[in-house]
Amino acid sequence: MTMKTNGNAILEKTRELCEVLVTAPGMVSIRERINAFMADDKSREQYESLMTKGQALQDKQSRSLPLSGEELSEFERQRETLLANPVATGFLDAQQELHDLRENIQRQISRTLELGRVATPEDLEDCGCSSGCGCHH
Repeated sequence: MTMKTNGNAILEKTRELCEVLVTAPGMVSIRERINAFMADDKSREQYESLMTKGQALQDKQSRSLPLSGEELSEFERQRETLLANPVATGFLDAQQELHDLRENIQRQISRTLELGRVATPEDLEDCGCSSGCGCHH
């Protein structure tokens, strides 16, 4: 029952963290880049086309079907076009930054729960667990 009593404090601190996240300058920049991408039909179409092409190639490869040089060249051409688009690269960078932030927060919380104390930077460098824990890169 202690967890139930402390649960309100944990939820309150979680809300505080969320408030810090949404107002942090870096997060504002991430949101702006995502919004710019979402408002740009051309960039979204380029991205969706590349993702669809990549998935089709992956599906074909997983069925042990050969990939033609033409298919690979077309994928690479679309990829280069997307990467030449600053709105799209801003979106991709923002996605990566969000992913890294989520991973860091998750690692900090997971390690703290495992240790029963606040994890130090040293604790986070090598968590001493198997590669299946999600903290390894």
